[in-house]
Amino acid sequence: MNQNRKRILSGMRPTGRLHLGNYVGALENWVQMQESAAYENFHLIADYHVLTTDLGTAEIYANTIDMIIDWLGAGIRPEVSPIFRQSQIKEHAELFLIFSMFITKERLERNPTLKDQVRDLNLGETIGYGHLGYPVLQAADILVYRGEVVPVGEDQLPHVEITREIARKFNATYGPVLPEPEVRLTSFARLTGLDGQAQMSKSRGNGILLSESPQEITAKMRKAVTDPQKIRRGDPGRPDICTVFMHHRKFNPSEEAEIRAGCESGQLGCVDCKLRCATHIADFLAPMREKRAHYEAHMDEVKDILHDGEKRARVEAQKTMAEVRRAMKLGEI
Repeated sequence: MNQNRKRILSGMRPTGRLHLGNYVGALENWVQMQESAAYENFHLIADYHVLTTDLGTAEIYANTIDMIIDWLGAGIRPEVSPIFRQSQIKEHAELFLIFSMFITKERLERNPTLKDQVRDLNLGETIGYGHLGYPVLQAADILVYRGEVVPVGEDQLPHVEITREIARKFNATYGPVLPEPEVRLTSFARLTGLDGQAQMSKSRGNGILLSESPQEITAKMRKAVTDPQKIRRGDPGRPDICTVFMHHRKFNPSEEAEIRAGCESGQLGCVDCKLRCATHIADFLAPMREKRAHYEAHMDEVKDILHDGEKRARVEAQKTMAEVRRAMKLGEI
């Protein structure tokens, strides 16, 4: 570990190609921190975590490759920030087992994120042990690399607090081995889905993928929900409640004031507004599409990036587990 840089562990579940919400909520932040002299980034593909809610999936590997290509397209530089699969670093599972001894079932059941998932997925009494222990595995993911900073949205704060609690309890029991990671909240609000009903989500089909063509972006943006009171050109609009204007603010900031004025006065119609927004989003994503085309044509390069990242991550994880076992006096002869 570089003593002058704070180590960051960040990652995603491999669900395939990513959308603008993923970029705004995570990827953009990762790239910014990667280029900072203050941080050292490790990027986790959380394939074990997929199994907590989708045990029968057969698409994990294909989804992993699609996600890696989007990461690379967005600007993640693997020579600086290793990319690796959780399932290929066995120390994750070992530390997860150890950490499960440091937390109670009752504490996990108080996790507000879990309560929301139980309600939204209608799990009731059918929740699995792995799903209940999701934040314990997440704690192992972070601490096996001595993660000092965790960039997350507000919904993940309870999970990081569990990580901090486990680290404190371990250190109090066996000595100062593990850091207590600090949170770095993502800097930009999540993008509302094009349907205007919820945050952008692939499962809802209400987002724009980073890999989509200008034509596909325009077709989706044409259907985006706008101010329901602005029915025809000439009607004054309320840009602050408009999904399209939110996208202008992020991807067309130089024209934000002009778009606002035109909307509020009624001079700018919704169709024209949507087409302008689609053009700016397509232009913004053009370099990512170009990089994606390169990696899709050079799949061996993607696999080499993944295997190299796993080799480098494994070295760090093994160092941590050697210290954990030494502190616990496990395996001594």
